[in-house]
Amino acid sequence: MKVEILATGSDGNCIFLQSGSTGILIDAGKWKRDLEKKLLARGINAATDIQAVFITHSHSDHVKGLTLASKYRMPVYATHGEWQKISGVDGELRQVLETTYSKYDTIELGSLCVHPFQTHHNTLEPVGYAVEDDSGNRACVVFDTGHIDSDMLEMMEGNIYIIEANHDLDMLENGPYDAYLKDRITDPHRGHLSNDQTAAALQELIKGKGERIYLTHLSSNNNTPELASQAVRMALFEKKLINKRDYHLEVV
Repeated sequence: MKVEILATGSDGNCIFLQSGSTGILIDAGKWKRDLEKKLLARGINAATDIQAVFITHSHSDHVKGLTLASKYRMPVYATHGEWQKISGVDGELRQVLETTYSKYDTIELGSLCVHPFQTHHNTLEPVGYAVEDDSGNRACVVFDTGHIDSDMLEMMEGNIYIIEANHDLDMLENGPYDAYLKDRITDPHRGHLSNDQTAAALQELIKGKGERIYLTHLSSNNNTPELASQAVRMALFEKKLINKRDYHLEVV
């Protein structure tokens, strides 16, 4: 499965996943013109290579480029709750992620199957995604969530992990943010994952079978790539797993 991280962080988030002739975007958090430039630079044809856009939640750094979908007539999938805060998408392109017995229905697009699952953030109905292809790959995308619960861990099992590592707790506690913002970031129901939370989840998930890990959405004020990488590598070293031998870690 091809993974292209077009943008990540507080300025915008967008992931391109492709298997065979089927490609999707997860989030579109850069302005349309910026996304078009990024796609072109990676050799991705917006008109032919992207079959749909899947939205995790409605914050602007995840949706402000959705006019791209209207321009190229891409269907856009989001939950009922998130659609209440999303604009700029033509009505016929708006697709709702439905549930059956409290579980989100799978979306099948060409060689990809997309499995949404609930996350925990300060929007109405945020989700993450597990994306499977016909070759047995399973990529899990988790942005903006205050914690990872057991249901999420079950859905996240795979061989490709694109996951938030937002902040280092010490940097956050000793940094410039006021008490309210610090509390919101660390709130398990509406916040963001710390390096330690991400490392603990990956310690549960990684088996040492050559998995690919992409750490994303790092705070520019409360984290560094070195701290995020170290937290994950140390957690996995406790399982005797070593980067570049048993798995492959990249901080984006």
